[in-house]
Amino acid sequence: MQTLRHVLIGDGDSPHLLKWARALAEPRHGIELWAVSSRGILPGFDAVLPPTRRLALATRPDAAGGNAAVLAPLPRLVPWLRRIDADWLHAHYLSSHGTLAWVARRLGGMRAGLVASAWGSDILVTPERSRAVRWLTRRVLKAAALCTSDSQHMAGRMRALGAGEVMVFPFGLEALPPAVPATSKDPGLWFANRGLEPIYAPERVLRFFARFAGPEDELVVANDGSLRPALQAEATALGIAARTRFVGRLDATTQAAHYARARWYLSLPTSDSVAVSVLEAMAHGCVPVLSDLPANRELVSDAANGLILGADERADERAVGERLAALALQADAIAARNRRWIEEHALFGPAVERFVARLRALPSRVRR
Repeated sequence: MQTLRHVLIGDGDSPHLLKWARALAEPRHGIELWAVSSRGILPGFDAVLPPTRRLALATRPDAAGGNAAVLAPLPRLVPWLRRIDADWLHAHYLSSHGTLAWVARRLGGMRAGLVASAWGSDILVTPERSRAVRWLTRRVLKAAALCTSDSQHMAGRMRALGAGEVMVFPFGLEALPPAVPATSKDPGLWFANRGLEPIYAPERVLRFFARFAGPEDELVVANDGSLRPALQAEATALGIAARTRFVGRLDATTQAAHYARARWYLSLPTSDSVAVSVLEAMAHGCVPVLSDLPANRELVSDAANGLILGADERADERAVGERLAALALQADAIAARNRRWIEEHALFGPAVERFVARLRALPSRVRR
């Protein structure tokens, strides 16, 4: 088997890029892996890649789509990539790192093919904010020999922007967690762990809990963000401060313990693709309560294995309460069914194996 030289280009401070690196570095894939980070490099990369195969550019990219800071280190990046002479440049988050990879490849006259992995808002939100970013996103997608998406909905948007071949698979779990006994679940415990930023609508999580949870129920709000002070004030105003705990960012072990105890999981963003946290919650036997987004409907059938919440739950408050009550009665069966679905469809290792096989099947003329 021929060794492929494969360069990840993304945010090395993100655990998501580290997860891709761990998966691609598995010896069975026959990949010589390299990584470029627009910012820093997490310590976890030490166990995956030697320092000689990593480059940290120490910029501050704008997640909303600004690319000027990301492009500034091109004079340093292009010679580094030329020396590698890679088969593939693999960009993660396309409005920033996709642009960086596309420009570096053109400037360097490299033979490497381009792979583009979308993460969510880089396709669903950012291209709508600016004509320039939309044009750049189109350029990256059209130049990519292969794209990846974690939902059919986002894949459709990518094709509309000019993508050719798009592989669809969830950014799934590296391993299935241990099964949670039904007796370990607290029927009155709710868990939410999306970022405390406007796109994730955490204020809606608080209002839903205040309106529909039982008087003795408890809400644990993990993660952090710019809205935290306002959310703490809102919890007081809603009269749920004594039953709401803001616990900040959690390590993986602590977060898994919250998933394992919670009966309910809340994720109500205004825009999203398939979220890893939702997959984790389902694998741990939580009943998901999700906003009505196309990608969420790829995971949950309303009132069957979770709740899909419309734009205004107050419009039909009685019906929402009835659906919640029905789900509570079936919670143990739903937990088992959701866990089986994750095992069959949302484990990352098998998906990456298919991805690498597809890279190897692409003819060399596509990569050049």
